[in-house]
Amino acid sequence: MSDFLLHALIAGLGIALVCGPLGAFVVWRRMSYFGETLAHSALLGIALGFMLSINLNIAVVVVCLVLAVILVALEYNQTIATDTLLGIMAHGSLSAGLVLVALLEVRIDLMGLLFGDLLAVSQADLWWILIGGPLILLLLWLLWKPLISITLHEELAEVEGVAVRPVKLALMLMIALVIAIAMKIVGILLITSLLIIPAATARYLAKTPEQMAIIASIIGCLSVLAGLSGSYQFDTPTGPTIVLAATILFIVIFAGTLRRHGSKR
Repeated sequence: MSDFLLHALIAGLGIALVCGPLGAFVVWRRMSYFGETLAHSALLGIALGFMLSINLNIAVVVVCLVLAVILVALEYNQTIATDTLLGIMAHGSLSAGLVLVALLEVRIDLMGLLFGDLLAVSQADLWWILIGGPLILLLLWLLWKPLISITLHEELAEVEGVAVRPVKLALMLMIALVIAIAMKIVGILLITSLLIIPAATARYLAKTPEQMAIIASIIGCLSVLAGLSGSYQFDTPTGPTIVLAATILFIVIFAGTLRRHGSKR
């Protein structure tokens, strides 16, 4: 197996394992638009990284984390509806990133950033995933019960002593970090799909939250394997092919569930 394909495979599987349980919370808490907002801000991080001559991964992580903190702080401000605020920040940050990229005097593979690039995964990217991924999973494991509590009922969780705002902030920061380190595999515009689709698929197969998290990771890994294989065989864009594989799995399992329910009637 070629080195670039092996790197992409390891990176893709590592991201899928982390996206599974995180994606479950994105689905449960209906945070897909929040994920899109952070993903769009990644391009602004890329542009700032080139402008300031700093590591691009660090620049993207910092921008995503800052935006996540701002969103948590503004979430409790009722003067602007949350979906309106997210829409403004998502399109504003994406537009700012595109304008800055256009002004830069360096050549940037914009299509690769937006939709993922199999050849773009470097050794440094692998280290980000291999170190960041386990840290995110560890933090998620430590915060699992508080996260489940605030997902079921925030007010009740607060009465029971759960620090709701810090736990929510930790979840958003984990999502921001995953988006920052995963953009080269799936792309800025499609990374949220890898969070949502496997988790939505797992919902039809799981009976407990823990089962859903594990099954979502497995489905994500299968999507990465199928997507990378299809991308290599047919010379198609990596990110869209992975997302297409995940979508096909969702359709098959969803159709099977409907058929099962129909036969019981």
